Amino acid sequence: MTILEVENVKKVYGSRQGGSICNALNGFDLEVNEGEFVGIMGPSGAGKTTLLNIISTIDEPTSGNVIVDGNNLKNLKEPGLSIFRRNMLGFIFQEFNLLDTLTIKENILLPLALSGSNVNKMEERIEHISEILGINKILNKYPYEVSGGQKQKCAAARAVINNPRLILADEPVGSLDSKSSKDLLECLVKLNETNKSTILMVTHDAFAASYCKRIVFIKDGMLFTEITRSNGRKEFFNQIIDILSAMEGDGNELL
Repeated sequence: MTILEVENVKKVYGSRQGGSICNALNGFDLEVNEGEFVGIMGPSGAGKTTLLNIISTIDEPTSGNVIVDGNNLKNLKEPGLSIFRRNMLGFIFQEFNLLDTLTIKENILLPLALSGSNVNKMEERIEHISEILGINKILNKYPYEVSGGQKQKCAAARAVINNPRLILADEPVGSLDSKSSKDLLECLVKLNETNKSTILMVTHDAFAASYCKRIVFIKDGMLFTEITRSNGRKEFFNQIIDILSAMEGDGNELL
């Protein structure tokens, strides 16, 4: 089943005073199926963040359609848009965005509390998710009492606690050391495989991308190429490096 459809999406930024115009996305298409773990890669200015912002409803496309689980985003208006965002999407950012005045458990449960979920459901969900992510022993601590890697795992738990149809991760390991990055990426894989979570992750890091099942490469706002992992992660990593190298040239190596 297709969870995300991006159809001929264009995004143009420009000055009303006649300044330069930037085509951040130029007719971009993408499909993500239920249960996929897809990475988005490309050079700076390629359109990765713009794409994620449009899918997450932070921004709107100039033209084209974005459909999430059958919902065309351009047809959603407030307050329906806020309800859609809360129920359908989960967000993992480079910055943890945890509230220091709440415990780890309270931070994770915040989306469920805001939606009025019953206590039994909340306890069941946090027990399940904290076990997958290996954070069940720190639930009663506060964010300032745990490591950066543990904070990001908590942010990931908060993103999936309400079973969203699509998880959007924006450079989730960008502020972590190598060990914490590896731990978090393994947890995302576990969420994808055990919890059947559908994940779309923007990253510039080939090591992080090698944990995905499929990589979509963007250049100049358009699809450059994409690859699907068929062998081990090491071989996939080498494929990613080769394509990133080709993107720095004219791309003829891939034709």
